[in-house]
This record gives sequence, C-alpha cells and structure tokens, in this order.
Amino acid sequence: MKPRTAEFRKTASRTLRDPQIQRGLEAVYSNLHVGRQRQAAATPNWENQQDRGRAIKAHTIANLDHYLAMLADNVESNGGHVFFATDAEEGNRYLVDLALDRGVKSVIKSKSMVSEEMGLARELEGAGIKTLETDLGEYIIQLAGETPSHLIAPAIHKSSDQIATLLGVEAGEMSKSKSPEDLTRLARTQLRPHFERADMGITGVNFAVAETGSVVIVTNEGNGRLGTASPRIHVAIMGMEKVIPSVQDLALFLRILIRSATGQPISSYVNMVTGPRRPDEDDGPEEFHLVIVDNGRTRLLADPELRESLYCIRCGACLNSCPVYRKVGGHSYGYVYPGPIGAVITPILTGLREGKDLPFASTLCGACREACPVKIDIPRMLLNLRGRLADGSTTGTERISSRLERIIWSLWRLGMTNFPLYRVASKVGRYLLLPISRSGWVRRMVPPLSGWTLSRDFPLPARRPFNQRRKDLGKLGQEDNSYDDRVVR
Repeated sequence: MKPRTAEFRKTASRTLRDPQIQRGLEAVYSNLHVGRQRQAAATPNWENQQDRGRAIKAHTIANLDHYLAMLADNVESNGGHVFFATDAEEGNRYLVDLALDRGVKSVIKSKSMVSEEMGLARELEGAGIKTLETDLGEYIIQLAGETPSHLIAPAIHKSSDQIATLLGVEAGEMSKSKSPEDLTRLARTQLRPHFERADMGITGVNFAVAETGSVVIVTNEGNGRLGTASPRIHVAIMGMEKVIPSVQDLALFLRILIRSATGQPISSYVNMVTGPRRPDEDDGPEEFHLVIVDNGRTRLLADPELRESLYCIRCGACLNSCPVYRKVGGHSYGYVYPGPIGAVITPILTGLREGKDLPFASTLCGACREACPVKIDIPRMLLNLRGRLADGSTTGTERISSRLERIIWSLWRLGMTNFPLYRVASKVGRYLLLPISRSGWVRRMVPPLSGWTLSRDFPLPARRPFNQRRKDLGKLGQEDNSYDDRVVR
C-alpha cells in the first residue's frame, strides 16, 4: 500500500465534515469500546492478565530471534515451508512466484493487515491471478475500491444503504433488503462459489505458537476455516512480532485479544493450523507456507524508545477509546495502521518526515494506554516522536521545525523558567493583544498564529497576576479580616 500519511490534515478535515462517516464512527465507542469495558469488568483478575500478557510479549520481543527460529523449525518439521521476507517487495515476489509455479488461477483471502501493508492483492491481480477478500468487511471494502478504516471493523464507515448498493451491483441487481442479516446472507451467496474453486487461500495470523509451529486465526464468520481447508495451498502471512512462545501463552492472549477487540468473551471461531493435511485427515491444504515479514519492524526492534510498539496484538482497543480517531476515522492516517498505535508505528515504517502529523494526532489523554490489553504506553512514544520531529536526530534528518520556531520556543522556555522575565512578558503580551481583543478575550489572531483561534478563544493575560492578587488579599485579611471586591478587579 502506498502511504498517504502526508495528507492527514486534508483527509481529516474532509472526514469531519462527512455526516455518514461521523455516524459510523459513533459505533466504535458505543459498541466496541463499551463492550470491552463490560468484558474487562466481568473478567476475574483482568489487570493481572494484562500484566502477564505484557510480560510475555516483552520477553518474546527481547528474544525474538530465538522464538522465530523455533517457530520456523517446527513449521518445517510439520511439513510446511517458511520464508522470511525482508520487505514487502520480497514477500510479494515470493507469493506471486509461488502462485504462478503452482498454476494458481484464483486466490481467496481472509483478513490480513500485513497483506494490506504489502499491497499483495494488487500484485496478484497484476500477475493475472483473481484475488477475492472473504472477510465481510474486507469484501465490502474491495467492492468499493477502498482501504480498511479500522483494524477489526474495516467497513465501519459505510452505511447499510451504501453496502446494499455495493452488494447489489456485484449481484447484478439492487438488494431489496438493507437489514444486516439479509445483506450478510447476500454476501455469503456471492462468496460461497469462490471458496469451492479457489486454488490458494491466504490468511493473516493472530498468533504463531513457536513450540508447536502452529498459526492461530480468530474470526467471527467462518471464512478463516474455509480459506485454510478448501484450497490446495494455504499461505499464512504474519509480521514477525506475532510469535508467542507456547500454547499455554495462547490461552491467555485469546482471552485478552477477543475481549479487547469486540467485547465478546470468545469469538465464533478460533482456528489452529499446524502444517498441511496429513494422510489420515479428511480436509486441509496439500501445501502450507508461512511468510514472516519484517518490512521495517527491525527498526522498531532496534529502537529502545519505540520497541514497546511491537507488543501490539492488533485488537483495535486503542482506536475505539481514542477521541481523535473517533472523529477523523481510519483513512485520515493514510496507511494500514490507524489510530494511536498507527501514529507510532506508521511514521517509522513509512518515514517520519512524511508522517510528521501523525504523532500530533493525539490529545495525550492516556485513554489508549488504559484500554490496551498489554498496557503499551502509547502517549510516551508519541511524545518521543514529537521530540524527534522538534529537535531532530543526531544528523538532523528528522527535524521539521524551522529555525524561527526553535528560537520562539527557546524564548518561551526562558520566560517560563525565569519569574521576573515571565512577569514582564505577561505585561507586554497583554498590551500587544489588546488591539485584537474584545471584552477581554482574543477570538481571532493574525497570521501565522491564526490557527490557534480557528477553534478556540482565550482570555487576555490578567492586568494584575494571580500571585499579586493573592498577596493583596492576604494583606487585607491581616488588617481587618475582611475582603474588598475592588482588590481583585
């Protein structure tokens, strides 16, 4: 996927003016976020389980080479094949070559954020291989020619009318009913024949268990099971951070993932795939391939300030709790990973200068950190990225602030740490702002500071500072134990 992170402000502004998207985004909070809160409250020792999940991820990421090697060895001992892709281009080339070599004519996909990151569907189509998304939300998005807007609910910005139109066009006639049940039934009718004749199934991976060489796929629609069992070739694609040590760890992660993602105690389907079909099994693929993708993740791994972002289990809870995401939506972020976690990892994966607006797309309220099932400190990492953009790296290549801006902030810091200078600056500031104030408030600034007052007003600095008022009140109280309103005017 080609990043469009530089368009954040423009896309966010457009989204804020779209009433349909705003209605769709309301469901993020009322359904997904509230559901997570309800499940967290009903789960015994929820916080302890979060702590355990965090500790396991921290251990795994610290020993990632060990667990990836263990995973690869066990996949191959189970009869599968493993390919490590340095970047998206290398992963796409492997998969296209594999499909062409095996005579694959059609591919069915089950939701995979990494394949979106790689732009895999486009590469397969370019090679003449028909590729169809089978997750309902992804199927709708594919028909619309768009990209997902949420990690869990990719079509959440679409209305039932829009979905009915898309499905009706695909079926050759408009859908007569717009109820979710009837629309889902129509989509299932359209998708079922493709499962029966597909040569290759490509899925994402929620977790990969190192000790068994198994990949785990969590769905609510059953397409994950059909996509792994029906085609003769199954390819699973994962970011290298998805590995976990053991099956015992898997039980914990399923519990915190599903409750955090959809507010369910358990999803409808949890599929655990361990290699290709064995001689005594009735279904399953003839070949199994696991593609483990880096594509910039080693940069995160090597960065002690941002390594924590690799703990993410892609539940989407930080999106659902974020007041910024719930207004600007997923497309504004310009890449596969939106929301608070996307604001951290996307600038590293695609380039910090290009994604310079994303670390600032946050109120730093901490809701994302509170919602995260493994307690990733996203606000801390966003602040770190803001610092890099303001100050630059040792080579200065990341800095976006101008020399004038740095001088202004240096003067501000000097004034805030020097009380006599602060008092003088306050008085001077008041007189400078008087001509553009009304009734003691500044409502419109002049360029280049006009951005401050597009959505906020602020009062003039007080004629007499609070500290002086407090001293005067104290003196007056000592004299006659009474207060005169004139003192505080």
